[in-house]
Amino acid sequence: MHNRYRLISKLTEHLIIIWTLFPIYWMVNIAIQSTRLENRVSLIPISLTWKNFQRLFVEEEFASAMMNSFIVTVVALSISLFIGLTCAYILARSRFKYPVKPLLLLWILLVRIIPPITFALPLYIQMNSYNLLQTKIPIIAAHVLLNVPLVIWVMMGFFKTIPRELEESAKVDGATEWQLFTKVMVPVVLPGIAAVAIFGFMMSWNEYLYGVIFVQSPGQFTVPLKLATLNSEQELIEWGKVASGGIVSMIPVTFFMIGMQKFLIQGLTAGSVKE
Repeated sequence: MHNRYRLISKLTEHLIIIWTLFPIYWMVNIAIQSTRLENRVSLIPISLTWKNFQRLFVEEEFASAMMNSFIVTVVALSISLFIGLTCAYILARSRFKYPVKPLLLLWILLVRIIPPITFALPLYIQMNSYNLLQTKIPIIAAHVLLNVPLVIWVMMGFFKTIPRELEESAKVDGATEWQLFTKVMVPVVLPGIAAVAIFGFMMSWNEYLYGVIFVQSPGQFTVPLKLATLNSEQELIEWGKVASGGIVSMIPVTFFMIGMQKFLIQGLTAGSVKE
C-alpha cells in the first residue's frame, strides 16, 4: 500500500512538471520552425531554423527593447530595495513617540492593494509638468511605487525575527546605526532580500500598463510593449517570430532567479557571528 502511494505521488509529480514545462517547450518548438498560420505545427520539430530569432533582432530591433527593460528594471529595483529595506528596518525595530506606526502601515498597504491604474493619472500629470515624459523616469517611478510597499511588508517580518541581543551586541562594540544596518542586519535577512528582489524584478520586467501610458516613442519600448506589437493583426501569422520574442524575454528573468537562489539559502547565519 505504501509503495502504491509513492508511485501515485511520483506520477502526479511528473505530470505536474510536464504540465508546467509543456507551454515553454511548445513555444521553443514554434520558434525553431518555419511556421505560418496556414502551416501545421508538429509536436516534434521537423525543421530547425534560427531565422525567427534573426528577424526578431534585425527587423524588430528587439535588442533595444531588452536594453530599455533592463535599465528600467535594474534602476527601479535598486531604488525600491534601498527605500524599502531602510523603511522596513525602522518600522520593525524602532519605537515611535506618537502612535503613527499603524497609520503608516495602513497607508503603505493601501498603496499596494489599490489598482495600479489609480496612480496613472496623477503620475502622468506630475511628470508632464516637469517635462519628463520623454525619459525613462516616469516608468521607473511607477515601478518603484509598486515595489516599495511589497519590500517593506515582507522585510518587516524578517527584521522582526532577528534577536534583540544581536543588535545590542553590535552597539556595545561601537557600531553606528548605519553599520548595524548594513553589516549586521542586512546579511542576516539576505533570504528575504532575495525573495523580494525576485518578485520585484519579475514585476518590473513584465509590467505593461505603465509602459503603455508613459512610453512616448518606439525607441523607448520595453519588452512587454514590443511583444504586444509583434502580436498585432498584421503579424498574427508570424507565429515563429512571436514565439522567439517570448523565449528571449524569459532569459533575463530565468538567469536572475537562478543567480538569486543562492541567497535564499545563504545568510541564515551570516552576520550573527562576531569575529
